[in-house]
Amino acid sequence: MISLKPYLIRAIYDWIVDSSFTPYLLVNADSEGVMVPRQYVQDGKIVLNLRPQAVQGLSLGNHNIAFNARFGGTPMQVDIPMRAVLAIYAQENGRGMLFDEDGEDDTPPPASSSPQEPSAKKRPVLKVVK
Repeated sequence: MISLKPYLIRAIYDWIVDSSFTPYLLVNADSEGVMVPRQYVQDGKIVLNLRPQAVQGLSLGNHNIAFNARFGGTPMQVDIPMRAVLAIYAQENGRGMLFDEDGEDDTPPPASSSPQEPSAKKRPVLKVVK
């Protein structure tokens, strides 16, 4: 199953930018594969400003977030695996979404060791509301 997290991040990012607010990304900088300026990491976390004027080449992909930015005048390529994103929120009012540190990642769930009969599987019932 495809992770919901990148879709939520993109939607909240769009809402923040459309509202003329500043999108901030809270990242677990100690997570494997994270490429951020280490001198700005505090307690294993870093907050990144994703305002369109502050970053170049922003890619909000399904597996990672990548962009170029200047930190203390020095250009740097930033790369953040989706599992390392802890929150996205508007700097001005704090509205956004917090993600569980131990939450879902990009790996599919393990296969069940005892397959069920198709009729025994629970399926959600969708109800149309008018």
